Amino acid sequence: MDYKKNDIVVMEIEDMGTDGAGIGKPGGFPLFVKDALIGDRIEARITKLKKTYGYARLEKVLVPSSFRVAPVCRFHRQCGGCQLQALAYEEQLAFKERKIRNNLIRIGGFSEELLGRVMEPIIGMEEPLHYRNKAQVPIAMDKEGNPVAGFYAGRTHNIIANTDCALGPAENREILEAVLSYMRANKVRVYDEKTGKGLVRHVLIRKGFVSGEWMVCLVINGKTLPAKEKLLQALTAIPGMTSVSYCINEKNTNVIMGEEVRLLWGSRTISDSIGGLTFSISPLSFYQVNPIQTQKLYELAVEYAGLRGSETVWDLYCGIGTISLFMAQRAGFVCGVEVVPQAIEDAKENARRNHIENVAFFTGKAEEVLPQKYEQEGIRADVIVVDPPRKGCDERCLDTMLDMQPEKIVYISCDSATLARDLKVLCGGGYELVRGRGVDMFGMTVHVETVVLIQRKDT
Repeated sequence: MDYKKNDIVVMEIEDMGTDGAGIGKPGGFPLFVKDALIGDRIEARITKLKKTYGYARLEKVLVPSSFRVAPVCRFHRQCGGCQLQALAYEEQLAFKERKIRNNLIRIGGFSEELLGRVMEPIIGMEEPLHYRNKAQVPIAMDKEGNPVAGFYAGRTHNIIANTDCALGPAENREILEAVLSYMRANKVRVYDEKTGKGLVRHVLIRKGFVSGEWMVCLVINGKTLPAKEKLLQALTAIPGMTSVSYCINEKNTNVIMGEEVRLLWGSRTISDSIGGLTFSISPLSFYQVNPIQTQKLYELAVEYAGLRGSETVWDLYCGIGTISLFMAQRAGFVCGVEVVPQAIEDAKENARRNHIENVAFFTGKAEEVLPQKYEQEGIRADVIVVDPPRKGCDERCLDTMLDMQPEKIVYISCDSATLARDLKVLCGGGYELVRGRGVDMFGMTVHVETVVLIQRKDT
C-alpha cells in the first residue's frame, strides 16, 4: 500500500521501539508513533516516510491498550523526560526486559536459548516516582520576559515550564521557585543559547535521601552572582540545606557543568549512604540518581563477582568510588580508575570516611591507565568491574582486559546496545556469558541498567 505524508491511518500497535514509540504495521508497512502503546488501536497522521518504514503522529486513541494508565504529569507527552508514563509499570518492566534481550540477540549475537538460561528477571522499583536524587534544570525566558524553569521538550531545546517534576522529590519545587523569585526580584538575566549572553543557565539540585541534606548549584555564564545574599536568604531557610554554590560555564556548549565550582555557603559536599557506606558528593561528582535501586544494583554486582576475600579487583570508570568500596568489603584489594580528578579526590575521601584501606584510586582514562599498569608494571586482576558511560568501553580497554585474562568480568551498563557490542568482543576472546539481569533505575523512562557476568571459558 502506498502512503504519503499527512495521510491518516488507523492501526493496531503491535510492538514498541527502543525509544518507547509504538509500532504499527498498516498494510504491512511499519510506522513508529510516539505516545502510542502496545495494544492501542489508534488514528495517526503520517509525518515522515522512508523506503521501508515511516513515522506518524498520534491523533486519537480509538481503543486504549489494557496497559494504558492515567499519567501523573500533564506534560508527559511534551516533555522529553518520561517516555512511558502512560504505560502500566509492570509492562514498563516487560518492555525493558525485551529491550535488553533484543539488543543481546541482534547486536551481541547471543542465542535466545542461551539468554533463556542465563538472564534473570528484572529488578523493579517499589515506587517508580519521586526517586531521583539529582535534577539539572535548565532556565529560560518566557514570552513575557520572565525566567522559567522546566525541562526540554522531546528532541528540542524548547523548555516546558514546570517546577514540579514527578520523578524528583517534592521539595525541588520550593528550591526552583526560590531561585526564580530571586532572579525576578534582582533582574538576574537568563542565559540565551543563541546569543551566548545572559547569566543563569541551569540549576543543579542534589538530595541525600538518607542524610536529608540538600545541595543547590547555579550554573552561570560569568564569574559571580549579583545580590547573592538575597539568594542565600531564600535557600538557607529551606530545611536540610547544606551546600549552596555556583559553577562557572562560559563556553558555547551543550555540556551543562563547567570545571570550576565556587562555594557560596555551607559545605562543599553533601553526604548520603548506600548499604551502610557513606559517600561525599560534590556538584561535579557522578553518583547514581536512584539511591534505593543503586543499592540493589551494587549488591547484584558484588554477588556476580563471587568474591572470597583474596581477589584483586579493578573497577574501571569508578566515579567517586561507590562500587570500589562495595567490592573492597569482600575483596583482597581494589583499584579504581576514573578520568575526573575531583571524583578521584572524592573517592579517596570516601575510603577514609568509611575506614576502608584496601583500595587505591588512579586518575586517568581507563583505556590509558589499565594498559599502562598492565604493560609497564605487570599488574593483574582476578575480577574486573566496568561501569562505563553510555558509549561503552573503549576498544583499547577491551583489548587490555582480554590480554589480562581475569577470571571474571562484571559489566554494568546503562545502554544495553553498547553492552551487547562490547560483550561480542569479550566473548569472542575467550569468555562466556554466565549470568545477566536488568535493574530498573529509571521508572517512567525507556532507560534501564543491566548487570552481566562473563567468565573465562577455561575456569
